[in-house]
Amino acid sequence: MTGNSGKPRLIQSIVFASILVLLFILVCRLFAPFFSILLWAILLYILLKPLHQRCTARFDRNTLKGKVGCNVWAVIFSISTVFLILVPVSFVIFQFYRQVMELINQILDYLGSHSFNSNNILEDISRVIREFSSEQIVISADELRSNIQDYLTMGLQKLPKLSVDVAHSVGTFIAGLVLMVFSLFFFFIDGDYLSKLALRIIPIRKEYIKALVLKFKEIARRLVLGYIMVALAEAVTAFIIFSVFRVSGSLVFAVMVFFVSFIPMAGPFLIWFPLGLLRILDGNAGNGILLMIISGAFISSIENFLRPIILGDRIQLHPLIIFFAILGGIFAFGFNGLILGPMVVILFLTVFDLFLTEYKLE
Repeated sequence: MTGNSGKPRLIQSIVFASILVLLFILVCRLFAPFFSILLWAILLYILLKPLHQRCTARFDRNTLKGKVGCNVWAVIFSISTVFLILVPVSFVIFQFYRQVMELINQILDYLGSHSFNSNNILEDISRVIREFSSEQIVISADELRSNIQDYLTMGLQKLPKLSVDVAHSVGTFIAGLVLMVFSLFFFFIDGDYLSKLALRIIPIRKEYIKALVLKFKEIARRLVLGYIMVALAEAVTAFIIFSVFRVSGSLVFAVMVFFVSFIPMAGPFLIWFPLGLLRILDGNAGNGILLMIISGAFISSIENFLRPIILGDRIQLHPLIIFFAILGGIFAFGFNGLILGPMVVILFLTVFDLFLTEYKLE
């Protein structure tokens, strides 16, 4: 009797599990277009939750007055958070586009009108390329000039199409911000309930789920503060220094500093050193050397000062692994990979440790 009843139960379990997996895939498909919005809304909610809890601690959610007060604070936090993102990002996008156009035109004018000086610089670059490649790559100054002018001219020709793409992206960005405000509002109102609802689908022990949730929150805070905010601080500092030294396209190079700051060892050095070197080669040695010294002291030192304070020993992962996790994350998830890449690696190692503990394999 037991054997006969076990087979239908097994078939029923398989069918039920298949339906569950199918529905889970469909749910993921439904939420896929809003993945980026939900990801950054969750990260912002995790970062701002302690402050939000302090502001709403005096309200009793069981009373009408308390519910209204919590809703008001949720609206304030949601709108102000997105507003604080929208204003600087809009400014950066507008100024970045304008400075890119100005920088391209300045380079083209320089190559055309300062033939003697530019030819000396291009000769130096040609010689460095030739010596660095052990005579395997031989390219003359005239060829370098021609290639640079061709690429810049092609870039200018593509700018009208780029403007249309930028306008489309801005519209998408604004729509995303509206949805982010909507998501943040409900996270601040029902964040605990929604998190418990999402965690119910994970079929592991409660203490392991608690450990994973704590690790996720810690990683989110540390990655955003320890990597993105440090990179942002370096970019802002670079923008100020480049502007003081009247570097053309200071915002463009500052944005480049933001992205290269994730590269171990080198980081912002990859931007400010060539800028200083170009000034030296252009005959302004004192200004170029001073630019290098100040940039090294105030831009590159930010990482060495702030990141250990923010991260401490909480993210016990080698910088090289973090770098490739970020790089792989960008290839896999786009801009979201800045967070998702390291997060996936660290969560994998956490789950692996829990697995070893559960089955006593250590």
